[in-house]
Amino acid sequence: MDRLTATRVFVEVLERGSQTAAADAMGLSRAMVSRYLAQLEEWVGARLLHRSTRKLSLTHAGEELLPQCRELLSLADSLQATGSRGDTTPRGTLRIACSQSFAQAWLARTVSAYLRRYPGTAIDLQIGGQAVNLVQERIDLAVRITNQLDPNLIARPLASCRSVVCAAPAYLAERGEPLRPQELSRHNCLTYSYFGRSLWQFERAGEPLAVPVGGTLSANESTVLVEATLAGAGISLQPLYSVAPLLRSGQLKALLRDWQPQVLGIYALYGSRRQQSPALRALLDFLVERLAAEPDWESENASGSG
Repeated sequence: MDRLTATRVFVEVLERGSQTAAADAMGLSRAMVSRYLAQLEEWVGARLLHRSTRKLSLTHAGEELLPQCRELLSLADSLQATGSRGDTTPRGTLRIACSQSFAQAWLARTVSAYLRRYPGTAIDLQIGGQAVNLVQERIDLAVRITNQLDPNLIARPLASCRSVVCAAPAYLAERGEPLRPQELSRHNCLTYSYFGRSLWQFERAGEPLAVPVGGTLSANESTVLVEATLAGAGISLQPLYSVAPLLRSGQLKALLRDWQPQVLGIYALYGSRRQQSPALRALLDFLVERLAAEPDWESENASGSG
């Protein structure tokens, strides 16, 4: 837990009279404010606030703690002012959470370029497909490809992510090529294990279509499914950034090109607008800049001629 931020949340709630007002002032979500308060109470081992629909009031423990919290924040602000002296040069280490496929295909080389531009910084990449708790894991930034955003976090849109249904020529030679999405039910489709029942979402001329698929292989990381697709194990739905070179080389073939798979958003997720370091602000701007300059993998042209 970021105890300094939790302390600041506690003081802001008291000074502004509500969790909602504190959330607006700090650039946090209402749920994140509640989480910080709960974690601060867990840390000190006592309830600090009486909560009701009409007003907030301090408990006895909260009354004792409030002056100490204000003193702590005053000292922290003084230390920060002394250390920075107006210096906005990006410095320090940033912990970034990201999926393996996106890290391999794009983020690793992009943060390498960021580190060259800002030599006073360092990056600690935390790789995994599942969402993480940014506060508990001390993550500065999470890059996620999703259309279901966490309401507890601030989300900055970075780009859109297009996907493609694809298969190896060897699989198609043996099993034939599906010409309509409904025909996928007769094929071995490689799916993501954490989705449960797999529905592949399509759209054509504004007409949506959801197709249930299944097969003999599932995995919780798309890079594994790409390798299985290359080996001829079946048909998979992959982000273009991951398979565009394989499509252009002919190692994989794009299928059902008249139907557009669901487009997902690529987001940078973080806990607070107010508490951003110069390094984090610079990284966010750098990611947007690089994605705008390298749109090939999100373009339909990236899937080759078919």
